Amino acid sequence: MRDLLQEIWESLRRNKVRTCLTGLAVAWGIFMLIVLLGAGNGLLNAFMNDSDNFASNTMKVYGGYTSKPYDGLKQDRRIRITDKDAGLLRQPPFSEKVDVISETLVRSGYTMTYGRRYFTNVSLNATFPGDAEMNRVQMVAGRFINDKDIQDKRKVIIITHLHAKNFLAGGTDYDRLVGDKVKVGDLSFTIIGVRHGEENTDDRELYVPYTTLKSIFGLNDEVDAITFSFHGLTTQAESDAFENQVRTAFNTAHRAAPDDSRAVWIWNRFSQNLQMEKGTGILMTALWIIGLFTLVSGIVGVSNIMLITVKERTHEFGIRKALGAKPGNILKLIVAESVLITAFFGYIGMLLGMVACEILDATVGQSKVELFGQSIKMLDNPTVGLGTALGATVVLIVAGTIAGIFPARQAAKVKPIEALRAE
Repeated sequence: MRDLLQEIWESLRRNKVRTCLTGLAVAWGIFMLIVLLGAGNGLLNAFMNDSDNFASNTMKVYGGYTSKPYDGLKQDRRIRITDKDAGLLRQPPFSEKVDVISETLVRSGYTMTYGRRYFTNVSLNATFPGDAEMNRVQMVAGRFINDKDIQDKRKVIIITHLHAKNFLAGGTDYDRLVGDKVKVGDLSFTIIGVRHGEENTDDRELYVPYTTLKSIFGLNDEVDAITFSFHGLTTQAESDAFENQVRTAFNTAHRAAPDDSRAVWIWNRFSQNLQMEKGTGILMTALWIIGLFTLVSGIVGVSNIMLITVKERTHEFGIRKALGAKPGNILKLIVAESVLITAFFGYIGMLLGMVACEILDATVGQSKVELFGQSIKMLDNPTVGLGTALGATVVLIVAGTIAGIFPARQAAKVKPIEALRAE
């Protein structure tokens, strides 16, 4: 083994420039593959963070405007959804799939005051306990609205940690605020919980019990939106069919055309999640293909350099075979040289790629862009797992081995008499 390594070293030392250029192609291939995968992961993480803020198996229904005349009524008629529409979801055929239903009322443009500190333009979001699960509300202190709050129409409120931090002059002991009073406009509420607020969206929503807000403002049965969770759907076709069923039921209840897509607006989070998963798969496949083609260029370089090496050392191989060297010895020598070049420079490329991903995270990953009124990260954790990096390097080494086999077989087939005549 020692003699084999020494021979390989001497061969590489005699051809430093050629070896370095070949190694550079190999290192560049694995480097680009890891950087592309890291950047792809960061991009996907940045766009998928918002999807973590709600359960994917939910739909949200809003009222809209009719887009066509129907049943003797003109188009552009306003559709206002009500408590009765929520009742539709509790009846067949929806009752077999629908799990939790939450109605929502929103009243905006208030000023919230706590002592001498205040926030302007906050909104009261009146909802039910099930909203916490469907919208993934993260409580950092206290609790969310419960059934007792709904039943007794309690004047309780949940603020965000951004509000709480301001009220505590920068402090984070949010539990201190639970039980305190806060004024929203002319209304006084008791703080029962503090939730995590989204800093990148200027989150100003305050949660209160649905029945409380209806009682305070004397509202009838109108609601701003109905959110519900469901089960039993697995494909895009099933999701589309279920969404159309919901639309038809709501439209019919309001004397709108069953197929009028503008009469009610439906935010189908399940379909959105399926589309994001599909897009994620396409993007990652594209990145892998681009990276692997870059990698292949390095492998081709290794194969070419081995072919040149075989041609230059034909005379040497002839002498070896004339002295009794077996074809397997020459085959082993060429393949081992190919593997050594690939493994050494591939490992360097892997390390540099992972370092580049960390640099991306520390620079581009900390910058934000404005998109649809929200400030989002350009890249979020643009890194590649160690397992993926090592796996790619192993694939590279295996490919390097295969790349060296063809030149090695040519060298092993050289006849001594022909090799001795070679210049």
